[in-house]
Amino acid sequence: MRLHRNLVFTVIDSVKSIFNEGEYADKAVEKALKRDARWGARDRKFVAETIYEMVRWKRLYNEIAGTKEHYTTENVWKNFSVWAILKGIKLPDWNQLQGVPERRIKGKFDELQKVRVFKESIPDWLDEMGVKELGEAQWTKEIHILNEQADVILRANTLKTTKANLQKKLMDEGIETEFIQGYTNALKLVERANVFKTEVFKLGFFEVQDASSQLVAEYLDVKPGMRVIDTCAGAGGKSLHLAAIMENKGQIIATDIYESKLRKLKIRTRRAGVHNITTKEIDSPKVMKKMRGTADRVLIDAPCSGIGVLRRNPDSKWKLQPEFVENIIKTQAEILENYSQLVKPGGKLVYATCSIFPSENEKQVHGFLKNHPEFEFEKEHKVSPAKSGFDGFYMALMRRVE
Repeated sequence: MRLHRNLVFTVIDSVKSIFNEGEYADKAVEKALKRDARWGARDRKFVAETIYEMVRWKRLYNEIAGTKEHYTTENVWKNFSVWAILKGIKLPDWNQLQGVPERRIKGKFDELQKVRVFKESIPDWLDEMGVKELGEAQWTKEIHILNEQADVILRANTLKTTKANLQKKLMDEGIETEFIQGYTNALKLVERANVFKTEVFKLGFFEVQDASSQLVAEYLDVKPGMRVIDTCAGAGGKSLHLAAIMENKGQIIATDIYESKLRKLKIRTRRAGVHNITTKEIDSPKVMKKMRGTADRVLIDAPCSGIGVLRRNPDSKWKLQPEFVENIIKTQAEILENYSQLVKPGGKLVYATCSIFPSENEKQVHGFLKNHPEFEFEKEHKVSPAKSGFDGFYMALMRRVE
């Protein structure tokens, strides 16, 4: 691979904005890709993937380069040179890349493979928490997979097409996909591509949604004509999936405390051809009170640590703090307590997270059921990234006794 100056400078600037200005990696990548309209698919791929790689392996590269946590332009270049050497890329004769100690970089890399916090490039506290939650052997497997690049998975919108037809239409636009066994409407891209520019995306034939996330709506056991409340809907990926399963019949109330997220959902519903979703901002206790005991089904896709989706959001392991995880566990318990009241007798509730930590998952459910005999546990499903190759998820189905 030959390095091009304008692409590399874009990467350097983006990494600096992520670590010095706190910009989210996905936003930095989005901004970087708009920098030069002349870039082709290969150029864009290099920029996006290199930014994510440098974020993902931040601690490892810092340790090898001796740059610690100081993200001066010079130090980011040192980290970039580590990335390039470990990738086997020949360094060009640029001023910023003079005197790079290739043998020392390779030797240091081999040495650090014996220490998990460096090998997997994670903070000490996260490593300790992972071992405490999952045990040494399981955590070692999970965090290794969570450092791999995530696949691009699509969910066929069955209100407009079938999975097989979507696959054919994408192939007509030069994008090859494959079915995933055990996932009803999922297609996996064989090679990464910008699917948002396709005609079939504009027509609302699919949403980008990880395979594990696609299991959640199906787990809720919805039927056409039901009244369903998606309590932490955000931008509404699961609400849209519920609407497709319900064949646009019945009512889905998508709620969130952030009205800005619900505005995005309104745009997505139009593209997807969804007519049975209404949005509701939870801006006062009165809103909740009016919905109490009215829902056939309630989905609580709870806020969580996001440990299960580190492949997609590698910068979150640097932004996360142990205090946040402790606080979010308390918040989850409160949300489960409050939103469970929306389920009517005989109705069902799904509690879900994109975490793999038991303290956020089965322990929350066990604690809730202990205090709420009016709910019966039906089943749970844990998705291990190490076993599935997809995002880490947890979901539990409970029924309110009539």
